[in-house]
Amino acid sequence: MIIRALTPDDFQQVIELGNRVHGEGYLDIDSLTKIYKMGIKNNINAHFIAENEQSSQASTANNQTSIIGFRLTYAAGQWPIDKWCTPSEWPVAIEDMCYFKCNTVTESLRGQGIGSKLLQASIKAVKAQGARAGVSHLWQQSPNNSAVSYFTHAGGKLIKEHPSRWNQQSDETNDYICVLCGDDCHCTACEMVLEFS
Repeated sequence: MIIRALTPDDFQQVIELGNRVHGEGYLDIDSLTKIYKMGIKNNINAHFIAENEQSSQASTANNQTSIIGFRLTYAAGQWPIDKWCTPSEWPVAIEDMCYFKCNTVTESLRGQGIGSKLLQASIKAVKAQGARAGVSHLWQQSPNNSAVSYFTHAGGKLIKEHPSRWNQQSDETNDYICVLCGDDCHCTACEMVLEFS
């Protein structure tokens, strides 16, 4: 497996994997382009992908997917604080807090440490950008609550639970279709913070 920085050449595969894992409409070219820009600061890219080393060369020749995971991360000071954030409970100032947007691994390869390696790559990048901590909204209803468990194992601390965080009724522009709830999502987002040493 290879962990490397995300590039625009990877966008189509990332969109396909993201929509397959999280639900249709989770990512599109416009949203991923915007996310990509928010993760680059001081010429340092905080977004990473995992590629299957054996299939990466073959996939290029056969036009098959070789991306098996990705991590999207916003640089500190380059993302919007919304009503689902609790900065008063954060251990660092807003301008020192990055945002861990998404960690996605293809279903058949989960539990092998790929997500942790992607997170560590992003942490190294955001620290180089100047961040002192990162916040994320973890999907509590992920299979076996694996999202919260993995982030807790990495050192994340729960700040607050946000029921119905991704509900379409609260965001008229959102056309996300939850893989569990459909177009009326009531999944809970666990706002968690990871301080960097």
